[in-house]
Amino acid sequence: MSSTDAQLHEVFTSIQGEGVYLGERQVFVRFSGCNLSCDYCDTDQALSLTPEYKAEQTPGKHDFKNFKNPISKDDLLKLILDLCKPNYFVHSVSITGGEPLLQVDFLKNFLPRLKENKLKVYLETNGTLSNHLEEIIEFIDIVSMDIKLPSSSGCALNVRDFKKFLEIAYLKEVFVKVIVTPLSIIKEIEEAAKVVAEIDNKIPFIIQPAAPGKKIKHLPPISDLFAWRTIAKKHLENVKIIPQIHKALGVL
Repeated sequence: MSSTDAQLHEVFTSIQGEGVYLGERQVFVRFSGCNLSCDYCDTDQALSLTPEYKAEQTPGKHDFKNFKNPISKDDLLKLILDLCKPNYFVHSVSITGGEPLLQVDFLKNFLPRLKENKLKVYLETNGTLSNHLEEIIEFIDIVSMDIKLPSSSGCALNVRDFKKFLEIAYLKEVFVKVIVTPLSIIKEIEEAAKVVAEIDNKIPFIIQPAAPGKKIKHLPPISDLFAWRTIAKKHLENVKIIPQIHKALGVL
């Protein structure tokens, strides 16, 4: 993709609803396009490229306007800075998707602009594009990395394939999310925990129940969540069960 322009789905402010930075206010930049199609995807509207993106005009108001794709790095920077008013105490800029690392050529040119403006960069990624991560890791502050379980994602992946990505992400602050559904298998969760422990057993490991949607009809039973946490705790110090809080609050 272009090194000077980006294909976006939306830009807006909200609270972080997942992982260890739960509740922090962020500006979200959602890139279009993904190299996976997980059964539990809750942003499937961003899986493909679209002729337009939408951008919030007033922080927190969700007063969106539509604009033509692609967007230049200068225009995107202005959008972000307009949403980062000093009195809103924005924690960081969430680079999310889709899968933002598909647009690594743009990110290599754009992320330094965020750092020049003293903005913290928070990358949300499916953890599959290690070579792309390596190209931009110097500009990232926090990596929120998924490990996809084949049993529940619907994707033909091997849990061990995520280790190389995690080794690169470990150069910065990183935590791992494992999305679980009623189809999740305990041995895959244990294997994911082992992969993380081989890097550092103190890396936070978040067991995140997928919100019910088109393909996933209900949450996993609490007994399964407890069992999965117990097996992960045999290998890791910091294991938590954290649902998607923004879904519960009904916000983006």
